[in-house]
Amino acid sequence: MAASSLGGNGGRLSGRYRPMSEINVTPLVDVMLVLLIVFMVAAPLLTVGVPVDLPQTQAPPINEPKEPLVITINGEGHIFIQETDIPVESLVPRLTAITGANPDALLYVRGDKAINYGRVLEVMSMVSTAGFRKVSLIAEAPKGATAKPPSGAASSERARTVKR
Repeated sequence: MAASSLGGNGGRLSGRYRPMSEINVTPLVDVMLVLLIVFMVAAPLLTVGVPVDLPQTQAPPINEPKEPLVITINGEGHIFIQETDIPVESLVPRLTAITGANPDALLYVRGDKAINYGRVLEVMSMVSTAGFRKVSLIAEAPKGATAKPPSGAASSERARTVKR
């Protein structure tokens, strides 16, 4: 018989030096669940923070890749750019400064359904004066609506674009 050059175990590693062949997935699952909870808590905080009661519409939402500028008119008629309360007389100069940097910027107008429609038209006129060409009115989908939003719609808010 020939002598084996691999040692007495026939080439197998001994029990104490054998590599661990199983992956412990428990820490991975723990980290993934923590990340899921963090994103679930953070996602609702990403919307504009001025609360308004939006009107309802059957119009399908539009999908725009850029982050739009949002003008909100709350129930008392106060005007906000994003979350900043703006006096009416300084709205056009601020919007003109924004338009000068990006004339093709998308602008959303959110008006509380309790306010007068004339107030929304007044703000839309100021937006047009400032030079915005892409303006969308935001509304909510009615409860129990049969219209199905297209894929990629991120929220229940819907926008209708008015090109000028």
